Parts: sequence; structure tokens; C-alpha cells
Amino acid sequence: MKIAMVSAHPSLLDEARGPHIAGLSSALSRHGHDVTVYTRRDDPDVPSRVRTDRGYEVVHVPAGPATPLADPLSHTGAFISFLLQEWAASPPDVVHGHGWMSGMVSVLGGRRVRVPVVQTFHSLAAVGQRRRGSDAGRDERGRIEVLVGKEAAHIAAASSAEMAELIRAGVDRAKISVVSSGVDIDRFTPEGAAAGRGRLYRVVTTASLLPHRDIKAFITAFSGLDDAELVIAGRLADHPAQLREHAERLGVGDRVVFVGAVAHSAMPALLRSADAVVCAPSHEPSGAVALEAMACGAPIVATAVGALADVVVNGVTGLLVPPGEPESLSRALRSLLLDDTLRSQLAVAGRDRVTARYSWSRVAEDVLRAYTRAGAQKPPTTKGPFIHHRSTKGPFMHNVSSSEG
Repeated sequence: MKIAMVSAHPSLLDEARGPHIAGLSSALSRHGHDVTVYTRRDDPDVPSRVRTDRGYEVVHVPAGPATPLADPLSHTGAFISFLLQEWAASPPDVVHGHGWMSGMVSVLGGRRVRVPVVQTFHSLAAVGQRRRGSDAGRDERGRIEVLVGKEAAHIAAASSAEMAELIRAGVDRAKISVVSSGVDIDRFTPEGAAAGRGRLYRVVTTASLLPHRDIKAFITAFSGLDDAELVIAGRLADHPAQLREHAERLGVGDRVVFVGAVAHSAMPALLRSADAVVCAPSHEPSGAVALEAMACGAPIVATAVGALADVVVNGVTGLLVPPGEPESLSRALRSLLLDDTLRSQLAVAGRDRVTARYSWSRVAEDVLRAYTRAGAQKPPTTKGPFIHHRSTKGPFMHNVSSSEG
């Protein structure tokens, strides 16, 4: 099958979406499919086309200036024009849009060449705006998401919660499948080097999952624990000084460590070093960090929201707590740290669940079923499965920035 992945915003290496597109494209290539990823060119020095060592091609679309843009929406017309020229002689069998802006591009382009479109939103504006108490109906992105949801042939929703949100917005239930994110089970494993640590119990969380208020609430929950250190990985976009001051006021400033941005390649070692990994946002669309932690054999404590409610089986592969309840989070974390047997049981079950259900190969099979339900037909092909040779290079061989939000 000839598959066109569309990421109209140059977000291929951002923390939320880049690993998903790379992992899925790699797995589909290994299944023997011809995958091309189209993303906006934001660097004049990158080649127009790159054949990755994972078997798929990346095309850098000349839509607007070749520089990072805060809002590339005004250049989507040029992006669509490029795709139509690209597909005029040899259209794909299916177009897969990633993110709301890409969905708009994919639906408009796919309609012109009469190719079915499958859409993955990764996150929805309505959910974030409801949490902030604003009106999603007045938001341009929210309106576009609803239109894309209704126009696409099929939706690959990231979680059961996202599927329910789309149904509430008027998208036909019959054309929605839940297709979770995946994890590289060969890179994220219990075996391998672990980051150095001291004698205290180690709790790890990722700042990219948590807005400022959630990090602050988690530090409050952590302050009730003795003999433990909290390692917060990732850039703190908002109020880092206030968070440090908050930890100091609670008397845990010496046990809360802000390590800053951690390369994706270094995450397995950090996760292996943890006695517990906490994923405690008030909203989580993908569950990617939880999957990576489970793959590394790290026990999980998570809030029962979004994709986390699907990924973590309470009491079996991790512990789920209600969002917005620091005391519940603190109790769950304390019970886990004080019970070696429970940590071991959760670690083994978590790794088993990830291997069986969330490997990229398994996720690719789910995506292929979504393509079939969308009406994509696989033509006869002699292309054999792609054999992946690991490389130390990143999934797209260059650095791009920003995300579709």
C-alpha cells in the first residue's frame, strides 16, 4: 500500500508527535508498505527529500518561508498545492493526517485526488479549552477539528476518551477506531544501563506531561513522602523559579531535582533507574511516557485521564488515582515504594502488556485495519518487508521544532 503521512506543521521531532510518526512509519515500512512523510520545510539547508534508514521517505514541502513559524496556518494552501502536484501522476492509496492542521490539508488534498483520508488528532482543542473554562466553539482550531472529523473517511482516536469527545462533537461513531500510541520495545527494555542514583527511593516524572499547576500539585503530593527523591525531566516552560520555591517551602527542595531536557535516546536509562514513574497530568492524550516506562519495567502511578485510563490497568500494570487529588496520589505512591513485591509484580505485568499490545508492529496492524475501514485498497506489490538496521541518528536525520498544539 502506498501511504502518505501528512504533518503540515514541522513537528516531526517534537516530544508529543515526532516519535509517533517515526515509529508508525517505520513499522508500516517493515510490513512492506511504501510510506512517505510530508512535512513543511522550515530549514533551507535540509534536502527536499530524505530516504531514512528506517525505510520511509521524508519530503520537506516548500510551503512558506524555510524558517520555523509560530503559526504556519496561512501557508496551508501552498502545502496543498504541492501535494496535488506530487499526487497528480501517482496518488497514494491512503492519506493519514497527523494533527488538526494536517487534517485540514489531508481532507482537502485527498478530496481532490479521490483518496480516502484517515485522521489522527493527537489532541483536541475542546478538551484543553474545557479545562481552562473557555468556549471551544469559538475557537478556530476547534471548528476545524470538527469539520475534519466529519469529512475524513476514518478517525484513529488516541484513546477512548478522545473517541467519546469526537462523538459528542457529532462525528459518526461507526467511523472511529481507538488506535493507541506505541513504543519501541527493542529500545525501551528492562535490560540495559540505568542512570546513576543514590540510596533514596527514586520517583521520576516528565515535565512535558505536566502544566505548571500539575507539577506544583505533584510536588505537594511528593512532600508527604520520606526517603525519596523526585526527578523532574524535561523543560519547564512556565514558572520554573516558582516551582523551586514551592519545593523549598514544603521542605523538599533538596529532594526535588530538575534535570532539564533529556534526549529521547537517554530516557530508557532514566526510566530504568526509577522505583516509580508518575504520570499525573489533568489531561493526557497519548500515554507515551507511561508506555515507555512500562516497557522499561518501571512501576507506574498515573491519573485516570485520557489515554492513561486505557494504557494502565489499575492494580495490574500500575496504580490509577483520580485527577486533582494530591492526597490520593501521595498514598498510592507511598504504598508502591514500601512494597517491593508490588513493584515487581507491576513491572513484570506492565512489560508484558506493552509487548503484547503496544509495540509499533501491533499498532501498525491496528492502523492498517483503520485504512481498510476507510476504503483504502492494497494493490499487488512485489516490495518485500524492510529490514531495519539501527542507527544512532534521529528518526528524521535533522532537527525541526514546534508542534501543532
